[in-house]
Amino acid sequence: MQTEIFGQGAPGESPILAWLGDDFTGAAAVMEALAFAGLPSVLFLSPPDAERLAAFPGVRGIGIASLARTYSPAWMDQHLPPLFDTLAATGAGLVQYKVCSTLDSAPHIGSIGRAMEIGAARFGGAVPVLVAAPQMRRYQAFGQLFAGTDAGVFRLDRHPVMARHPVTPMGEADVARHLAAQTGMALTCLDLERLADAKLAAAALVPGQGVTIDQMSAADQVAAGRLLWEHRETNRFVVGSQGTAYALVAYFRAQGLLPPESPVPGIGRARGMAVVSGSVSPVAADQIAWACANGFEGITLDATAACGDGLLAAEGATIAAGLDALDRGQVPLIYTAAGPDDPAVARLRAAAGDRLTAVNERIGRALGRILGALIERGGLDRAVVSGGDTSGHVCQVLGIDALTALAPTIPGAAICRAHARGSMDGLALALKGGQMGSIDYFGWVLDGGGAR
Repeated sequence: MQTEIFGQGAPGESPILAWLGDDFTGAAAVMEALAFAGLPSVLFLSPPDAERLAAFPGVRGIGIASLARTYSPAWMDQHLPPLFDTLAATGAGLVQYKVCSTLDSAPHIGSIGRAMEIGAARFGGAVPVLVAAPQMRRYQAFGQLFAGTDAGVFRLDRHPVMARHPVTPMGEADVARHLAAQTGMALTCLDLERLADAKLAAAALVPGQGVTIDQMSAADQVAAGRLLWEHRETNRFVVGSQGTAYALVAYFRAQGLLPPESPVPGIGRARGMAVVSGSVSPVAADQIAWACANGFEGITLDATAACGDGLLAAEGATIAAGLDALDRGQVPLIYTAAGPDDPAVARLRAAAGDRLTAVNERIGRALGRILGALIERGGLDRAVVSGGDTSGHVCQVLGIDALTALAPTIPGAAICRAHARGSMDGLALALKGGQMGSIDYFGWVLDGGGAR
């Protein structure tokens, strides 16, 4: 093991990990896991050219965010190969296709299985699949994936949120079985018993096959990190959540190559902040309710306006309401629905019909324009976007092309510094998936984040 690969690297030195995120918030989660462990990293929101890469010398992790989770296998066939080529060209030790820790995917949309096939064809070797992340209460035991909530830990197919996901409801908790519906690749499970034995674990890496990796404890993460890193030359491509980065960090720390974990401080209370939410998750609904009861001003954007010609008028009214809230010293919180049972959800689906995907994109871009107007006209220095797909659309509208980590909140939803060639450069920005975060998440970001 070469100690010079750790910490701030020399310009031109290859990174440890390069990754492609299948959604924006998930891609940022890998960056924060590395950065807060002492491995400076950057996430690009579009493929960077050589000039843009040169603006971030010495980083140990390089990521590219995408919206692959919202697209078909045919879209992946066209777009993933050149993106994987870009990541491979960084010289990173490992290249990751980053997926959600609750496996959001289906054969027809966001197919992880198809991404595995494309990656296997590009890089060869076995394809380790590491989805679990104990830090986030995501566990895999003997192939079954579990996810924690405030109500407890649930098997994925019985999870109160994921079993009801509006696009990719989870009906199968066995990771290999779930992925088998999306790919013809052979899939096995490296279970807890064999993971603890380095020789048995290595034997699970069969070229041309996928292998899901159990994770329940810190010791499991060290073992998984060792497996990935020590066999990277012949098995460079990995599929997984931010649990992949956590496993690598755990292994490096066990080897004494990174300092022990220590609390990361916050950045202080915002001068001014706004929130936009396009999520219909029950978790996001609880966060909206908490915020509205604690000094935030809830403002509804009529999402059905995106189905016709009334969107610009709806945007204007929402911006006016947001500026009024700022004038009164409140934080505007603009949302399209307060959870899956909000009647606004049924109204939108009825109005959109078979155009729902296109309409959702229009809504996301509208939220981006609203947020941009509030930031510029309200002089705000901080913003929050709730919803993985919404985050992608908002960042595109705002011209933000890269993120670096500033302060932690819950794992996977840090406060970041936005990098842009325009007025949004330097904005403190938090992006979170709809189903993620503590009930007081928006207040936590307002106060500056930091370990607690």
